[in-house]
Amino acid sequence: VCASKIHIFVRFLFFLDNPLKISVIFAVRSIPEHYLYQRIMKQLTTKEMQGLFHVYMEKLAYMRDPKGLYEPIEYVLAIGGKRIRPLLLLLAYNLYKEDVEAVFSQAAALETYHNFTLLHDDLMDKADKRRGKPTVHKRWNENTAILSGDAMIILAYQFLMKDCPTQYVKPVMEVFSQTALEVCEGQQWDMEFEHRNDVSVDEYIEMIRLKTSVLLAGSLKIGAILGGASEEDARKLYDFGIQIGLAFQLQDDYLDVYGDPKVFGKNIGGDILCNKKTFMLITAFEQADAGTRTELMHWITAGDYMPEQKIAAVTAIYNKEKIGELCQKKIEDYYGQGMRLLEQVQVPQENKRHLLDFVVGLMHRNL
Repeated sequence: VCASKIHIFVRFLFFLDNPLKISVIFAVRSIPEHYLYQRIMKQLTTKEMQGLFHVYMEKLAYMRDPKGLYEPIEYVLAIGGKRIRPLLLLLAYNLYKEDVEAVFSQAAALETYHNFTLLHDDLMDKADKRRGKPTVHKRWNENTAILSGDAMIILAYQFLMKDCPTQYVKPVMEVFSQTALEVCEGQQWDMEFEHRNDVSVDEYIEMIRLKTSVLLAGSLKIGAILGGASEEDARKLYDFGIQIGLAFQLQDDYLDVYGDPKVFGKNIGGDILCNKKTFMLITAFEQADAGTRTELMHWITAGDYMPEQKIAAVTAIYNKEKIGELCQKKIEDYYGQGMRLLEQVQVPQENKRHLLDFVVGLMHRNL
């Protein structure tokens, strides 16, 4: 309904001293202002956003001298990936405004920053491959990986501020800077957990919140801020991102044990072989009896073993203790909390359909 026509109609009734004026005025005033002024949003599908953003990223001029600094950056970004974080920013923005291309630079900032974290993660983990291609420190060297990574975070800040409306500079910078710092905190906890055998589930959840969830949540909040959302909506979208991020990471933990390698995109059992502190392993230690914990510790500390044998033995312990079921319940809880938060965001449900479909697609991968 056109808000201006309602106001004219009400005013007309008022001057006629129509007996209906009281009920009409009450009805109009009882409608939240957000819905009174709503109109059908022109929204892009996720696929359309991905296509446009892909073209934008390809046209970004990363390359300049010295090429030894910028070639690794172009290399990392050309490898691709799901580009979840920039898409979340664009989807959140498109809840409120139509011109999503206006915030492509901010979306590029998040994609650049995310790939910076992967570049440095690969270096710290001494990983040889990233998405099937040699990592930067393997193709070039460790010093190049460090310096190119440093340049990427500076570029991310430049992209973030490019054409950012003045009124949004401060809140956007606050969200991004806090997010970037928390990701570093999460990485530090993850490294410290490698040398501990007493990590609790609560500690693990806090670590993945920092390392994974806050960047998803920050992407949504920055998109909402740039779209002119209310503070409450921006906060709800941030909290939605936290819950979905936790569910997404626990899903990864689960799929590493029970997933289909062809669907999951990597070999099953990798976390087991490297003794990674996941929800699965930590919960198994907490749930198992003394004898089972001893057996599990044997495989964690074993230096000489057949990979297939270790994966089978640890998976058997998980099955015995029903760790898979416990993990799935935790995933469902976080996912459900996230969906309830999204429902509370004050935009028409129809406007949320692409964001909802995107998240559902991420969570309902084939097991």
